[in-house]
Amino acid sequence: MIQIDRVELVLRNELLRLSAPFRISGHVFEASPVTLVCMRQGHAIGRGEAAGVYYMGDDPTHMLKTLERMRERIEAGITRYELRHLLPPGGARNAVDCALWELEARQAGVTAWQLAGMAKPKPLLTTFTVGADEPQVMAQRARDYTHARAIKLKLTGEVDLDIERLHAVREVRPDAWIGVDANQGYKPDTLSKLLPALVDNNVGLLEQPCRRDHEAELDGVDRTVPIAADESILSLEELEERAHWFDVVNIKLDKCGGLTEGLMMAKRAREMGKRVMVGNMVGTSLAMAPAFLLGQYCDIVDLDGPLFLVRDRVPGVVYADGHVDCPDNVWGAPDAVL
Repeated sequence: MIQIDRVELVLRNELLRLSAPFRISGHVFEASPVTLVCMRQGHAIGRGEAAGVYYMGDDPTHMLKTLERMRERIEAGITRYELRHLLPPGGARNAVDCALWELEARQAGVTAWQLAGMAKPKPLLTTFTVGADEPQVMAQRARDYTHARAIKLKLTGEVDLDIERLHAVREVRPDAWIGVDANQGYKPDTLSKLLPALVDNNVGLLEQPCRRDHEAELDGVDRTVPIAADESILSLEELEERAHWFDVVNIKLDKCGGLTEGLMMAKRAREMGKRVMVGNMVGTSLAMAPAFLLGQYCDIVDLDGPLFLVRDRVPGVVYADGHVDCPDNVWGAPDAVL
């Protein structure tokens, strides 16, 4: 790891337009604001993009203010591990951490994946997400994902309607792996009604059924369908405290504060006997690229964020045959021209 000294820090917020409203339990998104970080040292540039964690009040407005307060310290020079002590987990740290990875790789004349000590990354099977809507609308969207081999359905906690949604999608996509994401929408009485329908429809994953800080509601719940933590586990510290309630841990760089901690979380989750998933807040390919490296160590990959945008960055990640691939020139290449 290289100490990055005396950098110029450029910060800005940007509003990413979604091609259509996207509904999950408790929220409807029409746009995705993000914070962009650029760190320049001589001719080398490192970049990072972060959306923050909306349900924790970690939004780009606050992220930008946080980074402006820390500007002098960051510009003076900082390592990625020093950054972990300077800023808490969240979007601000994620954007700077990813910028440091790219800048460090360029200063060393290697790719980011080589810097991480990885083998050359391979395309990854990814889920393609269907937002919550009327059952037949969701079924049509799932049908339209003709290339998808894995589909994730957003549920809302309206148990009878959620079961209809699941049946409708399974009917038109009997071939696909299906996971469901409840985004904290369920309580014990409704979850008990949902679980048999998940088994009947051969669902491979139930993500975040319970509310954050109510994980004890999962005690004694049938684990025929593995249960994943998303909102419940944000960081390495929370992994240690809460992993025993879950079978799978969904690591998002915006939650944990960057690729540095994300890799640490994946390693620790494996040591604890958990399966590992990588996910994303909606973002461009610049946000997907570091998560793609983490995805090389994951069992389940959910990196479809750019597909919801009116416009992605160029160059961008590539979706083909149900997989996501990230060419080196998207982020982390030693010789990229910007």
